[in-house]
Amino acid sequence: MSAMTREETEALIQEVLEVYPEEAKKTRAKHLAVNDQSVEQSKKCITSNKKSLPGVMTIRGCAYAGSRGVVWGPIKDMIHISHGPVGCGQYSRAGRRNYYIGTTGVNTFVTMNFTSDFQEKDIVFGGDKKLNKLIGEINELFPLNKGVTVQSECPIGLIGDDIEAVAKKTSMEIEKPVVPVRCEGFRGVSQSLGHHIANDSIRDWVLPARDEDNSFETTPYDVSIIGDYNIGGDAWSSRTLLEEMGLRVVAQWSGDGTLSEIELTPKVKLNLVHCYRSMNYISRHMEEKYGIPWAEYNFFGPTKIAESLRKIASYFDDKIKEGAEKVIEKYTAEYEAVIAKYRPRLEGKRVMLFVGGLRPRHTIGAYEDLGMEVVGTGYEFGHNDDYDRTIKEMGNSTLLYDDVTGYEFEEFVKKVKPDLIGSGIKEKYIFQKMGIPFRQMHSWDYSGPYHGYDGFAIFARDMDMTLNNPCWDAITPPWKKAAEEGQAEVAVGT
Repeated sequence: MSAMTREETEALIQEVLEVYPEEAKKTRAKHLAVNDQSVEQSKKCITSNKKSLPGVMTIRGCAYAGSRGVVWGPIKDMIHISHGPVGCGQYSRAGRRNYYIGTTGVNTFVTMNFTSDFQEKDIVFGGDKKLNKLIGEINELFPLNKGVTVQSECPIGLIGDDIEAVAKKTSMEIEKPVVPVRCEGFRGVSQSLGHHIANDSIRDWVLPARDEDNSFETTPYDVSIIGDYNIGGDAWSSRTLLEEMGLRVVAQWSGDGTLSEIELTPKVKLNLVHCYRSMNYISRHMEEKYGIPWAEYNFFGPTKIAESLRKIASYFDDKIKEGAEKVIEKYTAEYEAVIAKYRPRLEGKRVMLFVGGLRPRHTIGAYEDLGMEVVGTGYEFGHNDDYDRTIKEMGNSTLLYDDVTGYEFEEFVKKVKPDLIGSGIKEKYIFQKMGIPFRQMHSWDYSGPYHGYDGFAIFARDMDMTLNNPCWDAITPPWKKAAEEGQAEVAVGT
């Protein structure tokens, strides 16, 4: 349980809200809540997926980021064109460490940057012809690519470029799929709509390609990994466990994924969804159209891994159920050794999280396996079904904060005084300068993987290395420094 009572947490939220004008206070109050495990639906206590307040420091991204940076970008054998000005395109290059196997520039293109580099004349006269020429040139320069996606930036939607017509025309010319993605950044309230738009483009332009193809030989144990972006090798760690329990992983997307794997996904027996927020749309579509069930799973920490392996096995026969138990038994000594080493150093430490996708709830179990407590969590772009899943994972009276502003997050941290913060790159240096141990939990702070039993060992090491680093004793936050200087002046005067 958290050290704070419900009344103390409510008082903290009200204190932080006081700085806002009245209307802003009413709006932001809906996004801040005290966790109550007895609540069945989060909409009764917290609001999400709403437009951020103008003027506050939001940490969200845009729809283009959700499509290009998350869903489509890690698909390694396709070329993803950022259609628009170079600014967005420059920042679309594999910032999340989506690992892949292949030769960059030959048969894989994840870390390469392709942009139509819009200029003023393109805004005036349109960029359709430029895009058409660009796709042709790319196909000549990189003949082993398996297809192209066109990721629209904001100006494309504003001037009305017909990227669908260009896609159909160039697809026939290069005899490869060309997928138009209407993910202009201004759409929706965050990157979340970009995930949805990208899912819809896969539904409409990719999945039907092999509907009538029965040449692929299936087995009763075929599954897909959906919503794992292979950050630091996560998907590989997950795949190892699934294959060891007797399943065959037919498709893995988007991390280290290929166009062919995506096309074959409707042939599997079960879709396994790790990041619900970004991929639930396409999973629901395949359930409705192809009759493929889907299941969420969580491979952070041994407790959740065991729960997930057994849950996955429940969809199959005794062979797979026995395989799941063998996998759990195989790694028991390994993870027990990790806990024995690190839990004494981390026991009782308190963590605050603020990340996107699945991490604000999925990582809670891994921290708890190490004796740590998550006392605050929230999503950059979560929906209420994310908070529905989070309420039961969090302790009572802990903090929930949706689309938390820079000011709110700093004030919560000052009052709650967590031992560790897990958030993104935009917050990293603020809290480090405050002298608070911090892990960048979007891309594992250049470490990983964190999924699976092997990943848990790395996760535990990284949390210990960060939290117990002696450097924090050498950092004095500015407000403490001012107080110390004031005390020193008083002492001298005395």
